[in-house]
Amino acid sequence: MTTTTVVHLLRHGEVYNPDKVLYGRLPDFHLSERGQQMAEMAADWFEGHDIAALYSSPLDRTQETAVPLQKALDLPVTLDDRLIEAANKLEGLTLSRRSIRDPRVVSRMYNPFLPSWGEPYKQIVQRMVSVVKVARRAAWGREAVCVSHQLPIWMARRAAEGKRLWHRPDLRECNLASVTSLTFVEERLASVSYAEPAASLYLDEPALPGA
Repeated sequence: MTTTTVVHLLRHGEVYNPDKVLYGRLPDFHLSERGQQMAEMAADWFEGHDIAALYSSPLDRTQETAVPLQKALDLPVTLDDRLIEAANKLEGLTLSRRSIRDPRVVSRMYNPFLPSWGEPYKQIVQRMVSVVKVARRAAWGREAVCVSHQLPIWMARRAAEGKRLWHRPDLRECNLASVTSLTFVEERLASVSYAEPAASLYLDEPALPGA
């Protein structure tokens, strides 16, 4: 008889960021009011799931996204640095279409395959695979939720699907408060699925890549 385990990768909700800063790992970027609603909707989506373990990136926005789920499940939240946002050398800048003329930006754009402006894609995959294995072991035969960020989740998904890691950031399928689910039979990845519990709250505004 085989054992099925599911590890869900939950992206955080919308962040209050009126200045459109690429906030990356900066502290004190919290969920907006709509972001808090997104977190509640994500928690509702997990109702009826057999969640045995809950993990979160240590950043404010992910911990806040985990709160409604933690309350609903009455589970402790384990903070894990491996779930943190990708490091980015452009962190703290306000990016726009004009940024392509900014020397601080242009000087970092020489290698999109690594990428040269931030944490190497392969390094992100390594840490995400590592924490997924930990979550799978903790929830063996049940389900686990890991609250993380767009780029780390997208890298974990592309690696799981056997796709090349470099990509167009604007084509990532990893929206706010979305759920990317990795289903394992024993230790073998059997399927990858995607859901958007908070889709009704999305706006037609471009998101900051990696935010």
